[in-house]
Amino acid sequence: MATTNTYLNFNGDCEAAFNFYKSIFGGEFNYIGRFGEMPETEGYTVPETDKGKVMHVSLPIGSSILMGSDCGGEWAPSFVQGNNFAVSISADSKDEADRIFSALSADGKVTMPLANTFWGDYFGMLTDKFGVNWMMSYNEQSKK
Repeated sequence: MATTNTYLNFNGDCEAAFNFYKSIFGGEFNYIGRFGEMPETEGYTVPETDKGKVMHVSLPIGSSILMGSDCGGEWAPSFVQGNNFAVSISADSKDEADRIFSALSADGKVTMPLANTFWGDYFGMLTDKFGVNWMMSYNEQSKK
């Protein structure tokens, strides 16, 4: 059965926010990565001003995970407080990820098609027909 986790977006202060959350909830970050760590792809280089920003952070809280990132580059102009979250789904299989992603994207907008990523997840993003942002993830290594 798939699980959901909350994913928050910030306008440059993600690390400060997550250090604040960590001081409240305790624990340690499962992962914190920066845009500057992303491999360059054809046609896109991370701007110097965004390299230190948080690309992804995750903080376990009980049986859920609070996740977040800074908006940067091409996503920064669309950042508006209130659209700074996405429901993140962790699927139990690649087939489940495909099925849920396809169903949620019906009459919506796929912002990043499902694909294997450099961090090891099968991952994609979409906005459903109601304007809710979703992130779909499947990690085969975590299922072994």
